Amino acid sequence: MIAETLHWAHVAGRKLRVRGAGRWSNAGRPVHADETLSLAEHRGIVEYVPGDLTMTVRAGTTLAEIGMATSREGQWLPLDPWGSDDGTVGATLSTATTGPFSHAMGLPRDLVLGMEFVTGDGQTVRSGGRVVKNVAGFDLTRLMVGSWGTLGVITEVTVRLRSRPEHRETIAVALTPTRTGLNELAARLRALPFAPLASELVNTQLAARLGFGDVTVLLVALGGNERAVRAQRAAIGGFGDCVLVDEAVWPALRSSEREPVGSWRWSQLPSQFGDTWTAADTGARVLESFHLHGNPARGVVRVVAHGGEAQASALVRAATAFNGTVNVESLPMDAWPLVSPSAPSALSRGIRDKFDPARILNDGILGSDE
Repeated sequence: MIAETLHWAHVAGRKLRVRGAGRWSNAGRPVHADETLSLAEHRGIVEYVPGDLTMTVRAGTTLAEIGMATSREGQWLPLDPWGSDDGTVGATLSTATTGPFSHAMGLPRDLVLGMEFVTGDGQTVRSGGRVVKNVAGFDLTRLMVGSWGTLGVITEVTVRLRSRPEHRETIAVALTPTRTGLNELAARLRALPFAPLASELVNTQLAARLGFGDVTVLLVALGGNERAVRAQRAAIGGFGDCVLVDEAVWPALRSSEREPVGSWRWSQLPSQFGDTWTAADTGARVLESFHLHGNPARGVVRVVAHGGEAQASALVRAATAFNGTVNVESLPMDAWPLVSPSAPSALSRGIRDKFDPARILNDGILGSDE
């Protein structure tokens, strides 16, 4: 049915807005579309092989559904993107949305083994496979992850699962967020003899929302057997005053965005995490309300603007005034015209010519490719 719909749209020249559950509909640039193609009802688990730690699902399957099925087997799909588990796996992979566990457990591209998708002219393509050891030619699976639905409509994916740790606990460390201190924090995290399941710094506004009070907090998730977790806890104890906190802090952190009006990520080398954090905190102060969180080990700081409609110019100024890497996730529709799009490369245009020659899929969501 999806292939037939795309073939018809290609022939008729009808542009389509591809969407999953619609939980992140303000993300990306405005889409020029005549129709909406929803994958929300194209859902369900196709195959689950716990012994191989693999699962094949349709693109409209929610992360909550996957979590329920895998938890019964002591397993886990560690995508856990910012937002809630009501989102679909197809949309999460199309936008390559990460979460707090991505540094240790793998980015979206690392967790996908195979995929079925339909191109802009209605051709069904299968890439990768359903097993961990799979040899293929050109990696179309990784090409599709993060393409925002501009090359094809993801209809089915096979993902790599992880075993849930025997023991897991979360530690909160109160910190003073100076530029040099946070640069040193990133270096210390990367020098640990183990990789924490997650390490996320949250600013005072977000910490208060999570129940920690007016303090900047580093949240660290530890996992393994009892002896390993005990050793990890001792190592983190050298970072400062530590307290054990409930594991529920992670879903609370992921879903902490209350009607955000915009969000973006700034990044540099992890060794410059303190510089990035300081710049993000300073730049966001033109907004009515915002919060920051970031992964020191990856060098990424995420800003979420909320608390009422901010002026479009202030949002854009706060989002783009950085010399490092800038990834704008979402803005009000009237703010996007103020963001200067980067010129697409000839390679990018050529790839899209092959997969969606008529430009019917999510046209404009990544900016013009002309």
